[in-house]
Amino acid sequence: MKEIREHCGIFGIFNVSEAAKLTYLGLHALQHRGQEGSGIVTSTYDEQKQRWMMPSHKDHGLVLDVFKDPHIFENKLLGMSAIGHNRYSTSGAANNRANIQPLKVHYREGNLALAHNGNISNARELWRSFSERGTLFQSTSDSEIVLHLIAQSRRRKQIDQIIDAVSQLEGAFSLVLLTDTSLIALRDQSGFRPLCLGRIKDPNTGSYGYCVASETCAFDLMGAEYIRDVNPGEILVIDREGIEDESFKSFDMPRKYPVSQCVFEYIYFSRPDSMVFGEMVDKVRRKIGKQLAHDAPVPAVSEGEKSPIVISVPDSSNTATLGYVSECIKLGFPCRYEIGLIRNHYIGRTFISPGQNSRETRVRLKFNTVNGVLKDRIVVIVDDSIVRGTTARFLVNMIREAGAKEVHFRISSPPVISPCFYGMDFPSKDELFANQFSDIDAMAEWLGVDSIAYLSKEGLKTAVHSANSSPHGYCNACFTKEYPTPIEMGVTKEENEW
Repeated sequence: MKEIREHCGIFGIFNVSEAAKLTYLGLHALQHRGQEGSGIVTSTYDEQKQRWMMPSHKDHGLVLDVFKDPHIFENKLLGMSAIGHNRYSTSGAANNRANIQPLKVHYREGNLALAHNGNISNARELWRSFSERGTLFQSTSDSEIVLHLIAQSRRRKQIDQIIDAVSQLEGAFSLVLLTDTSLIALRDQSGFRPLCLGRIKDPNTGSYGYCVASETCAFDLMGAEYIRDVNPGEILVIDREGIEDESFKSFDMPRKYPVSQCVFEYIYFSRPDSMVFGEMVDKVRRKIGKQLAHDAPVPAVSEGEKSPIVISVPDSSNTATLGYVSECIKLGFPCRYEIGLIRNHYIGRTFISPGQNSRETRVRLKFNTVNGVLKDRIVVIVDDSIVRGTTARFLVNMIREAGAKEVHFRISSPPVISPCFYGMDFPSKDELFANQFSDIDAMAEWLGVDSIAYLSKEGLKTAVHSANSSPHGYCNACFTKEYPTPIEMGVTKEENEW
């Protein structure tokens, strides 16, 4: 549910005038993936100093707040290439400004900046190795490790240094790297996190530039054309030579493990108007909702009794709820979709209620019930997931207070039973709702609902593969405890900060 924290959003652009402004638009579209901090780095050649420069601007807060001063784009973030990052901290302290990305360094090959989405699961091991050699760290983010691996590589060519560095990483890492003369995009061999490639026509020059982003919704905002996904294990080099002949250098990392794309991108993280892993999120979520109807339809009612109403917990479960209702009706379970919860979109992450900062108060600030819709009705709530369960419990109580006759809960994913080590900030195993109860009836009693039911693991697999015919597999470790790559078990987010 809403206790899940988004991971990060990354964007990069090359060979376009006012690259920083377009990066700003891209980050604005990707705001849902991280709200703790935002930053942009550009690459520009200083004619007076006769050298390449990488000016940057970053700070805590939302994109609109961090870049509210127009002079940042007019006087500081100059150049025809840029990368940007929206941060939610899955590793590294949230209040440490040094952890806000993009990170940048100057080393023997020139300037280098990096933006990372994911989580490096062998970060502690690599950090220990660097520390023993006397390496100094400026942040507590696992992403800085990548820069040190590149800078200390003994390979001669920069691209070989990058290949050498990423081949030592485990876990999830979709990266955009900015050098003095190129933009480099890559995904780890398992392809946990999404990354897509687009093309945009420069309105000032008429030439084409290229961009990469976590989701295609970033392309839509600026009128860029989606070309394809960056493939799992691919290192894509975008430079002027490649633009001239419309081809880019591409290198493949040695594959250690099978492709395991994060299925939670479809369930919760990505926007429904984005194409992720080669398919529209909206389409996949509708399929998931329809499969949930097969696994757990609305309750049957007696003859003459009003049919149930189905409401979503906005906004991430809206699309699945539409699929759920349409399929329930098709299966012979009468019901109607209604808007029973209204979400306040203007509550910032830093809002503090006067005199009280309880979770219940925060839930009521974020959601309100439509009492006339809910009163005296059998209400079925559809949500994408339950993690800790506290938000769900408060919502159920609010719906009861609105006069609902019965309240039933349906979840469009299997029970979350294990933490994620690939970029999602799930709580520890013991804090997870599904691990605290012996059976489904105990869950229902604690939540205060008449019934609760999940989408089965088999149902999720069927729904996703029926919507996306890609041959690639998906990571579902949070539902199965089956991690597709080695991880450092028992390491919490706090312990992963050095």
